[in-house]
Order: sequence, then C-alpha cells, then structure tokens
Amino acid sequence: MFLESTFLPAGEADRKRWGQVNTTSLACALAHSLNKASEFWLIVTPNTANAYRLYEELTFFSAKHKKYISIFPDWEILPYDSFSPHEDIISERIGVLSSLPTQTHGALIVALPTLCHRLAPRSFISGNSLQIKIGDTLDLDSLRLKFSRAGYRMVDNVYEHGEFAIRGAILDVFPMGMAQPVRIEFFDTDIETLRTFDPETQRSNESLQKIDLLPGREFPFQESSIRTFKAQWLEEFGKPPAHCQIYQDIEAGLVPSGIEYYLPLFFDETSSLIDYLPDNTKLAMPSNITDLAGQFLNDTQIRHYEYNIDRRRPLLAPEKVLLRQTELLEKLKPYPGSLYSEDALAEKPGRINFDSNSHHSFQVQPKADHPWQSLIQHIQGQAAQGIATLLLAESPGRQEYLIEKLQPAFQQAKLGDLKPLLDWDQVLTTSFKVGILVGPLTNGIILRTRELEIICEQQLFGTTRVAQSRRRTTSNHINPDHIIRDLTELRIGAPVVHIDHGVGRYEGLQTFDLTGQPEEFCTLSYAHNTKLYVPVSSLHCIARYTGGDEETAPLHRLGNEQWSQQRRKAAEKASDVAVELLQIYANRAIQSGYAYPFEQEAYDTFASEFPFEPTPDQDTAFLSVIGDMIRQQPMDRLICGDVGFGKTEVAMRAAFIATHGGKQVALLVPTTLLAQQHFESLRDRFAQWPVNVEVISRFKTAKEQTQVLADVAAGKIDILVGTHKLLQPSMKFKDLGLIIIDEEHRFGVKHKETLKKMRANLDILTMTATPIPRTLNMSLTGMRDISIIATPPAKRLAVKTFVRESSDAMRKEAILRELLRGGQVFYLHNEVKSINNTAEQISALVPEARVVVAHGQMRERELEKVMSDFYHQRYNVLVCTTIIETGIDVPTANTVIIDRADRFGLAQLHQLRGRVGRSHHQAYAYLLAPSVKSMTKDAIKRLEAIQEADVLGAGFTLASHDLEIRGAGELLGDEQSGHIQSVGYSMFMDMLNRAIKAIKSGKTPNLDQPLEFVSEINLHIPAIIPDTYIPDAQSRLILYKRVASALTDHELAELKIEFIDRFGKLPDPFANLFKVTALKLQAEQIGIIKVDFGNKGGKIEFNNPPLIEPLTIIKLIQTRSTEFKLRGANTLGLLKKIESGTERITWLQDVFASLRK
Repeated sequence: MFLESTFLPAGEADRKRWGQVNTTSLACALAHSLNKASEFWLIVTPNTANAYRLYEELTFFSAKHKKYISIFPDWEILPYDSFSPHEDIISERIGVLSSLPTQTHGALIVALPTLCHRLAPRSFISGNSLQIKIGDTLDLDSLRLKFSRAGYRMVDNVYEHGEFAIRGAILDVFPMGMAQPVRIEFFDTDIETLRTFDPETQRSNESLQKIDLLPGREFPFQESSIRTFKAQWLEEFGKPPAHCQIYQDIEAGLVPSGIEYYLPLFFDETSSLIDYLPDNTKLAMPSNITDLAGQFLNDTQIRHYEYNIDRRRPLLAPEKVLLRQTELLEKLKPYPGSLYSEDALAEKPGRINFDSNSHHSFQVQPKADHPWQSLIQHIQGQAAQGIATLLLAESPGRQEYLIEKLQPAFQQAKLGDLKPLLDWDQVLTTSFKVGILVGPLTNGIILRTRELEIICEQQLFGTTRVAQSRRRTTSNHINPDHIIRDLTELRIGAPVVHIDHGVGRYEGLQTFDLTGQPEEFCTLSYAHNTKLYVPVSSLHCIARYTGGDEETAPLHRLGNEQWSQQRRKAAEKASDVAVELLQIYANRAIQSGYAYPFEQEAYDTFASEFPFEPTPDQDTAFLSVIGDMIRQQPMDRLICGDVGFGKTEVAMRAAFIATHGGKQVALLVPTTLLAQQHFESLRDRFAQWPVNVEVISRFKTAKEQTQVLADVAAGKIDILVGTHKLLQPSMKFKDLGLIIIDEEHRFGVKHKETLKKMRANLDILTMTATPIPRTLNMSLTGMRDISIIATPPAKRLAVKTFVRESSDAMRKEAILRELLRGGQVFYLHNEVKSINNTAEQISALVPEARVVVAHGQMRERELEKVMSDFYHQRYNVLVCTTIIETGIDVPTANTVIIDRADRFGLAQLHQLRGRVGRSHHQAYAYLLAPSVKSMTKDAIKRLEAIQEADVLGAGFTLASHDLEIRGAGELLGDEQSGHIQSVGYSMFMDMLNRAIKAIKSGKTPNLDQPLEFVSEINLHIPAIIPDTYIPDAQSRLILYKRVASALTDHELAELKIEFIDRFGKLPDPFANLFKVTALKLQAEQIGIIKVDFGNKGGKIEFNNPPLIEPLTIIKLIQTRSTEFKLRGANTLGLLKKIESGTERITWLQDVFASLRK
C-alpha cells in the first residue's frame, strides 16, 4: 500500500483517517513513507503482541532503515506486580529513551498500555549518562563511585545488564542499552583498550573506540533521591508501619522487587514517553485510542482496589503512575497524526480505505493428486491480468522446501521458474512472474500500483502456527533409541555398539577417497587394536552403549563368534520379555474402564480460562488425554514435562473432564505443602464451576479430616487433594474415576503396589519432571503411554548452573547478586540439627538479608506461616531442607544455593533447581560441594550431568543420564539386566521391539536375522557434509545420525528445512546426501539390498525373497531391454550410462516408481 502525500498528516494537530488496516498493510504504507522522506513516526498499537508483529513487518519492508526503527518494550509485568522486569528489558528501554530526543528519522513502535506509564524526566537520563573513550584519564575509584551512583551493581563476574566488576587494572561492565558487556583495561589512570566480551566464556571479542554509559535503572538511587522517596512516601501514605519491606529496603540501600510502580516517588515531577519525542514526529494511532486508554486505566483501578489491602505494601493511586485519558490526548494533540482502523470508513476528505488486503485462501491438499491446484489457478488468473505474485516463506528452510515442491508443478502449468529473491528492495527492482522470498508477514496483500500480490504461508497452510508446530511430531510413538542416542553426546573413547560387530570404542570421523569421490567414515576400534570403518550412510547401525558404567563396558573382537552368541542370548531373552509385555497389553485392552462424555463447548470455556498460550507440546498432551478418557479402556499415561512447563494444566483439564462426567478425582502429591498449593490452584481454577475441591493434610485438625472422609464417601467432594493418606484403607470414595499422581518419582514401592491394585479400571495420570529409570523404561517400551512436554513457555530462560567448592565469598556473592536486584534466595541445607546455625552464619555474612528457616519437623501452622511470609517477601532468604523440592512456586525467588550437592540424586538436583526460574528472570543455581578428591565417582558424574544439562526441558535428558548411571532396573521382575549389560540398553530395546512386532503379526522372531533391513546406495557422487560447512566433527556426526535415522520422506524434508535454517544453504554434497537417503528409503520398501550405479552403468541387488512380485522385474526388463539385464537370481544389471549425478538420481527414482507399481 503506497500512500499519496494527501493522505499523510502534515501540519500541527492535523488528523487523517485510514480504514481497512491490518499490521501488514500499515507496515507497507509506513515503510514507503519512511523510504521517501526524512521523518519520524511514533506508531501506537493496541497491545504488545501487535507491536512486535508490526516491528517485524516494518523492518521487512524497510530493511535499509532498520537501525532507525525500534520498539519501546513493555515492562512485561502486571500493574502493581511484586516482582521487577528483566534487566534486558530495562536496558532496552533506557537505550531507547537515551537516543530518542536526538533522532530525526525512523520510527518508534509502542503498545498503548506502555505509552500510558509515567517515566523519569528527560533530564534524569541525560544528566546521568557518561561517555568513556580510549585515552581518557579516569581514576578507578572515582569510576567505581560513578557506576554505583548510576545504579550499577558490583559483582565478582559480570553476567547481566547493570553489573560491573573490578580486578586489578581491569574493569568489566555490562552497560545498559548494549548487547554485550565491555572490558576496560587501564594503564595507570589512562584507558588503554575497550573490548566487548562474552559473558559465558569471559573471553574478549572486538575492540571499541568509545562507549556510552547510561543509568543502570529508570530512577535515581543516591542519597538525595532516597530522601526524596522517603519524603514523598510520608506525604502519600503517612508513617510506614513496622515490617514495611519496601520502605525498609530503600532505607537500607536495597532495591526491592516491584519498585517500578513507586517510580514517581523518586522525582518531584515525572514525564511520559511523549515528552522524549523529537519535534518532527508524526503519529499513527488506533482510532479507538481513547477507549483503549480508558479500558487500561479501568483495569488498573480494579487491580489497585483488589491489591491495596496490605498496610505494609500500600499502592500508589493509578493516576499517579499512569496518564489519565485527557492528559494522554492533550500531550498527543500538537503532533500531526493518522488514526487507523480495521473497519471500512465512509468516503470523506482526509480519509482513505486501504484496498490492499488479500482474503484469498489457497489451502494445500497434501493427499490430492494436484495439491497446489488452487494456488496455481489463482496465479494463472493474476498473470493474465499482468499481476506478478510473490510467495513469502517463513524461513530459508521453508523457502527451499516450497521451491522443491512448487517448481515441477509450476513448470507443468507453464508458469516458468519460481524466482528466489533476497529482500524487499530486490522485489521492487526486479521483473518476475512468480517470485519467492523469506519474510515475516502474517497477512497477504495486493499492491495495485505495483501490480503485485503477496501470498504468505498462512494462506497456503491455514492459520495453524506453522512456525511453531511444523517441526513438532504429533505421533505418540517414541523411539527410546533416539532419545538415548541423540540426547547424549558421544566423546572420543566412548563405548558404542554396532549391530553386527558388537561393542567397540568411538575414535572420530575420517575422510577417505575410495571411488574417486570423498567419503566420510565413523572409526571404531575393537580388541587387539583392530579398526572398523562405518560409512556415514550406515550410522543407524551404531548406538551409544548404555548398559552401565563406561569403564566396565565390554570390548569385543572383530571376526569371532562371541558377539553373535551374546546377541542371540539377549534376543532370546527379549522374545520372552516381549511375550509377557504383550500379555500386559492384552489385559489392559480387555479391561473395561469408563468412557467419559465429552462436551466440546464446556471444555472450550474451561480451557479459555487458562491465562497463557499453551505450547505445542501442551496441546498434544491435551489431545492425548482427551483421547484416552473418552475411550472405553482405562488411561495409564505419564506426562513427562520439565519443571514449570505446564503439566498442572494438563491435570486440571483431565480433572474437568472427569468431574464433568460425574466422577470423583483424587490428586496424590508427596508433601503437605504441595497439597496446599495444588488445592489453592484448583479452587481458583474451578471457582466458576459447580465443582467442590477439598484437601486432606496435616494442616487440618482431626475433626476436619473426619468430616472430609465422610463427605468424600457421600460424594459431596468432587476433587480431593492429599498426600499418601489418600491410599489408606479408611479412604472410601463414592465414585472415583481418575487418579492424578504428581511428582511420581517421590513415591515408594509400597505406595505404588497400592496404586497397582487400584489401577484395574481407573484412569491414572502420572506427572513428573524426572521419571525414575524404571518408569521411563516402561513408558518407552509402550507398557504405559507417555506425553513429553519439552517446549518452554515464552520468554523462559534456562537456569544458569554453577558447581563450586563451598566458601563464604561464594555464598555472599550469590546471595547479594539476588538481593541487589530485588529477588529472593532458597538456601538448601539438608540437616535439621545444624540448620539454625547455618541461618545465623548467613545473617552474619549478609547483614542486609532477612533470613528465615523452614524444615519438615516444624509444627504445621508455624511452617505454613513461614512459607506464606516468604511468598509475600517478608523474608528474602529461606534456609530450608528438601521440603521445597516439590512444587513450591515463588516467582520472585530466582537463586537457589544447594549445600553439599554431592549428596543428592540427579532427579532431586533437577527438581531443586526447578524451584527457581519460574518467571522470565535469569535464575541461578549454585551447587556447593567439597573438593573433587572427597567425592564419589557417581557424585562427580551427577554434578557434571546437571551442569551440562542447563537447557530448558532438560529433565528428560537427565532421566536418560540417570538410566545410564543407575541402570534400568528390572522391567517385569525378570533378571534381564545381564543381557542389557552385554549388548547395551539401546540394542536390547531394538530386539524387544522387533520381537513384539513379530509376535503381533503372528510370526516367530527370527533370532539370526539382522535387526533391521538396510539398503546400501552408491551413486559415485560426493554425499557428505563438507567440513567447510560444519567444521566440528561432533556436530557432523549428530547430523549424519539424524539423516540416517529418518524413516519417511516427510522426516527428511523437515530435517532439510531445519538444517538450512540453522546452518544456511546446503552445499551440493550435503544436498546429495539427502537425495541418496530418500532413494534408500524407497529401495527398502521394494526390498533392494544394494545399488551400485556410476557413469558406466551398474547393478541393483534384491533381498531374498524380494518384497515385490518377481513378475514386476521381468516386465521391466521386457519393456526396457536396452536399459536392464538380469544377472543371476537376485541381481538386475543397469546398462544405462549417465554422466550427471543428478540425472542418475532422477532416473533411479523413475525405476523405483515403476517397480512399486
């Protein structure tokens, strides 16, 4: 949409109106205006989501002006929240406020709620900034004072915005508004060098000439401003009561969490974002801006009314922290602006309706003969009118995929080639009929003045979130082999198991030139220094050995019978176990449970009350649970999701279906505290529904507990939350339908046996972040269903984990780092007799900390009060035992320090680490342990594993590590661990799955046959990953493994998209690897063992017996006698001579298609 100048606002207070506008057409129109003239736009959007979408689209249309286009981020906290925004957000905001007054060209995008907030006056930002450049003479002590006054925190190592550290003549600082921290080196008092550095590795990067040091906060925090704060507090709220944390913290020089909504108290006068704007600003605002501002102010007044009930935390009135509607409009009035709306406007002077919106949908029909038919017909119609078409892919990988799929269809329809384009500028300057470009647009548009239509992926694939859901498999099948093999890194010297040759040691990748083309091999060493070279196309034959400790793993000899005998014994055992497993499957299938009635409308209403957007994994889990509950067989499902990834919502929805179907629900949890928390969550969630929720725990009196038991038996209670008391014989339910078990790994064998008896015809939903090895094992073999939630919620950051030797300096820094940013600390000391002594030590070490103790031997009421006080921030350091391990959710606690971490199990460490990082703040876990000499080997392994697994969703990875460190245990009580030891866990699972398949199809498992049928393809063309493309051998190995393990063409296409997105356009040898693997998949379906095809012909060897009718091969020879000749019983000679590798691939695809017919 290109706007004429008559429709652009010009003079002071001039207002134009634009109708039929969406973010894409608005971005296109404003980009054209930015590209033409030197002007500055403030673009207001109704909400933050629209602001980010508009930023993406505007920078797409105006890439050359990208550095002049910025977004003023929202704090991303709710009004009057008790925790503060992330430091990165504060940094970005201060960076924008600093540069805004002098900016004359570009655009600033802001959400209306963000625009309504009062800010620090302009003089504060400019008066507290400092420019430092090479050659400046500065005294290090005075610089330290300046940093502290500017709001920077002194630490030992710099990780986050607003921190600085001094070591000798080096000063590290992470300035606000910069993407990386800076290292300043002094020579005496002169600044010698300025370099950026990586906070993870602490290594220096590029050199700088100067840096701008902006204030560390959006408010001053010096003695004078603290006096101003206290004076204004007394004027606003009167004398503070005892235990008024905010006032006491400010007085003590600490910045309390949630201080942002007290910002006006630091200043005599405040400003707004509008006061920072340059004079030549033009506005683009929603036409209903008055209503939107009124709605936001009204919502804030409601929150103020609801939360302003604690005298120890009084709240400022909404009009003190936000602009009133009249104030906002008055401040915006002088600037020329446009009011935009999605609705059509009546035609009048100064008004225009954008006619650029495209409402066409070209749903691709994947199963149809011509899946792209509707798109091609539309493009042909547009071409006849002289209108070009631009297809927009969402990533480079998707672009390659669309070109690959559409090119043949376009050529067949005589539309010519699909032209790849680099950017929007090239679109405007290049002539094409159909082009394709990577871009973020969410709506299609028609640019009539340019005779161009843009079609985006959403129009082709529907409104599903293509970007998120594309690479998530919805299949319930989980391959344990891939979990173990893909999630565990392979090191040089690590034991690996080869299907045909047994256990050897991995020695890396090597490249050989055997047939005139470079080929890459995985090198394995065996006993007596013998070597085996495995082609990368056969990597699916290799698995990492996971039968036990690496040091005790066997080392087989090549060429003797030892391995085949061990494999045969293990296969026999696997067959026996398979029979028993199938008996269990059969029993489960025969059992009759209760098929719950499912009302979609009621369920949708309940689901809509969930305040967050579900992740794709959560959506899959929801659908699986619904499917389980509406069928006749009882449900037995494990929800394995990392801490804080939303397992509880899955349980809530299951409970809703059960209660809506007239059944009772029991929620079993391991601790009283967790029971209380779940009870409160359920009560809040079911507040609008006729569902009675109750809890039975030691927080209730004996009389209250007796009443609960009576009500449950009478059917008056729909959902009962409780600890192991729920499993006692005295507990009688009237009509129990669903049992939900939270933190399954905390229950012992006795409790599980009781549950097993209850399992007969009840639905069971189990939740855990780190399943115990046996549970994981049972789920992976299919004895239980499993749903994995591995997608983190939006803006969640992984917990930074440090394993350190215990010292007072270490503990002090860890606690102070958290307290200085207004957070809280869990200090875990798992010994009740010395816990009070530890708390006293911490109080002496960090006098500004408010320390409190919690452990399981305290009286119920006392423990409940301590936890409540900590949650409400009356204390900021909780010294506790593992009582916090399960489910205590404190969003402002973002540091956990674990004393003697070497004494904890892997699952326990992961659970404890998961108590922090529940908001979008960077969280820290410090695992304090004695020196390496005084720890056991297993303890060192556990600490290494937890430190390495510091990515989001690592619980499942750790469970598989645990499976290795501890072993899988007995699956069904049989002693099969010896066989697992000899062939490795992965291979035993392969044998088990193969035996199950054979028995299910009525066959006897053939113990001598290879585990899987594999085709070998050699086309005498390079089909490797060049080390110039991916230099790291470990990364190449993983990619080879993933390509070799793909089971379908669809999986291969998804991998190709992912690799292009991650590493860039595929070089020809890597693209060949994908083509050869696709041929291999086709060959396996036909029963081809080997293809050897060069430029002088070749041969195809078939399996004996072949998987296709022999008559098909004979017909092929008869009809194409110049190309084929039979050689022996199972070999087909290829007489065709083809020079080009690409043509050989195409010819073979045609041959395979003929054989499949």
